[in-house]
Amino acid sequence: MSSEKKVISGATIVNEGLSFVGDVFMNGNIIESIVAYREGLNPDYKNYDVIHAMGLHLLPGVIDDQVHFRDPGLTYKGDIYTESKAAVAGGITSFMDMPNTIPNCLTQELLEEKYQHAAITSLANYSFYMGASNDNLEEIIKTNPQYVCGIKVFMGASTGNMLVDSDEALTGIFSSAPTLVAVHCEDEESIVRNNAYYFEKYGEQASTDIHPKIRSAEACFLSSAKAVNLAKKYGTRLHVLHLSTEKEMVLFENELPLEEKKITAEVCVHHLWFSEEDYNEKGNFIKWNPAIKATSDKNALLEAVLNNKIDVVATDHAPHTIEEKKKPYFKAPSGGPMVQHSLIAMLEFCHRGKLTLEKVVEKMCHNPAILFNVDKRGFIRPGYKADLVLVDLNNIWTVKTENILYKCGWSPMAGEVFRSKVVSTFVNGNRVYNKGVFTENIKGERLTFNKKI
Repeated sequence: MSSEKKVISGATIVNEGLSFVGDVFMNGNIIESIVAYREGLNPDYKNYDVIHAMGLHLLPGVIDDQVHFRDPGLTYKGDIYTESKAAVAGGITSFMDMPNTIPNCLTQELLEEKYQHAAITSLANYSFYMGASNDNLEEIIKTNPQYVCGIKVFMGASTGNMLVDSDEALTGIFSSAPTLVAVHCEDEESIVRNNAYYFEKYGEQASTDIHPKIRSAEACFLSSAKAVNLAKKYGTRLHVLHLSTEKEMVLFENELPLEEKKITAEVCVHHLWFSEEDYNEKGNFIKWNPAIKATSDKNALLEAVLNNKIDVVATDHAPHTIEEKKKPYFKAPSGGPMVQHSLIAMLEFCHRGKLTLEKVVEKMCHNPAILFNVDKRGFIRPGYKADLVLVDLNNIWTVKTENILYKCGWSPMAGEVFRSKVVSTFVNGNRVYNKGVFTENIKGERLTFNKKI
């Protein structure tokens, strides 16, 4: 039998709003055909390696549009190899990585260096955002939209400060960017004012539960509204990342199909999973920017996922060491690892009756592909790349230190009991992960995009 030709047989395929038992045939890195399952010896299996998957669910590979793999310059926290390994173990087959590394990715030369490094290290498919600053518009304009996922603009300071706070710079970026502009939205003036107030009040004794008061709902809304208004003024293709508040939902629409939207929205798993009530237990381990906020915000975000005001679910995977996270609140960095546990967390919502499997696949697989115009990925379709994940929806396990794959060695999900488990992950037809075992000799591919230059 040729290892180039495989068939995943008998799984429940979840794809494009449907669930059915079927067989998916792969030839090399391409999905060849999808057929209804026939019990017994199938003559179509001749010359194919058969992967029996009865009782499992087959999903398109997850496309995570926001990660910080810390490579280059911060690789003591994580790197492309370690974090892509954790990602494929979590069912993520493609990722889009952020520019706030060291050095900041603010030139085309530095951007291409990241691509070259990923080509020899990443187990998953990859793309990298071009970074924006107050003075690199010339470099931004050179970005090729067919080979780069987007331009990242920090409209609020975060880890690795790349704050863009010049109105002139923002006008130039929003009016001239050759591709999608993705934004981190928090009003810096509000945050600086709140930070000074709470530092004077609590000093080194501050606890993490003040984080949503410093990085407040108002700070998020002011910045998101500014970004949306700029996009409407200049006709920018805008994607607002990691929304965290109920208030911001008024800025987004759900009347148009995703393909026709010029302004789109993302939520991250941690903003759906945690609320400010969890700070007492988790402390800095759930300190993110934007902050995790009230239960009412968490519930509103889930409702926006259901009603399509929010288009995609991602991770904002951003590891730091345990030692960094154990520092006092004002000295501890924001961010945490999530790629290994994002899909199973969303599947847990299915177990709880809050989401359907089809909706999870829509928000984590189909919609990122549509939103970024990813070429031939995100769906189980003939002719598409064979990025696939097999999951067992009836496999109870607990997140513990010994099964965490992040280089930083910890997870905000530690102690959580999940009822679903990733069994196998296929990247470009290669089974790179299977029941805890990795095949690392073949690397992922650079994502390409169907965008006009």
